[in-house]
Amino acid sequence: MNYDLIVLGSGPAGLAAAVAARSRGKSALVIGNRWQDSPLAKAERIDNYLGLPGRTGYELLEEFQRHAETAGVDFVVGRALSLMAWNGFTVTVGSDAYQGGALVMAPGVVRQAKFPGEQEYLGSGVSYCATCDGMLYRGKDVLVVGRTGDAPEEAAYLQSIGCRVTYTAPKRPEKLAEDIPFLPAGKVEIRGEKTVTAAVLDGVEHPCACVFILRASLAPTDLLPTLELDGGYIRVDRAMQTSVPGVFACGDCTGTPLQVAKAVGEGHIAGLSACEYLDRQKG
Repeated sequence: MNYDLIVLGSGPAGLAAAVAARSRGKSALVIGNRWQDSPLAKAERIDNYLGLPGRTGYELLEEFQRHAETAGVDFVVGRALSLMAWNGFTVTVGSDAYQGGALVMAPGVVRQAKFPGEQEYLGSGVSYCATCDGMLYRGKDVLVVGRTGDAPEEAAYLQSIGCRVTYTAPKRPEKLAEDIPFLPAGKVEIRGEKTVTAAVLDGVEHPCACVFILRASLAPTDLLPTLELDGGYIRVDRAMQTSVPGVFACGDCTGTPLQVAKAVGEGHIAGLSACEYLDRQKG
């Protein structure tokens, strides 16, 4: 489907950007996790959001979500797995693709460090998408590194198409199918030659042709490697424009302070700046 604006991230910054776009008559799609799963939803009390002191994080997010839905924002729950910047932006979520004229990145802070070997073998035996790459490894040994609630379902999908699946995580998930072998491990290292040949799980080598790493979200530079960073955060100007034309960023991913008020303000600016960019492109 085609939208004027695609927003990656369903937190306060992303919702503010989408609502700002809708106020300018632009269509907007937000791609992200369920707002109920946000760490902010677990905050017991927020006192520094102007005009709404004493709210829980859950209450604040619920109001933000309701506002965005009322404004006509569309939502897709899932992880953005790939991003192509050509003639606008195309984002894939599972087997579906969404196109937008401008992009706002509001993924928060990705706190999970990469595994040793992950970056070196990305695209050569390391994948973030079972749906996208599973058929390439039909009849081969694959390892699923599960770090999300739906990772057992993706492991079952890989098994259904003929992959020989082994699943690893610190603890066996309840939803993992009984016939999928499980190896408990916290430390993962990926090894290979030109392509992946094995993963080392807590010091024990496990041969495999591909390692599917299923996290809750990807770092922005995994999706768009040309993004410039500043101290680990996305570099933006006062219009929230990144180093990539048509891509804006807001919220925790742009730096401290990591607070709701700052995220909402930046999101509003990013949404308006994206609309201005779209208008210039049409002009």
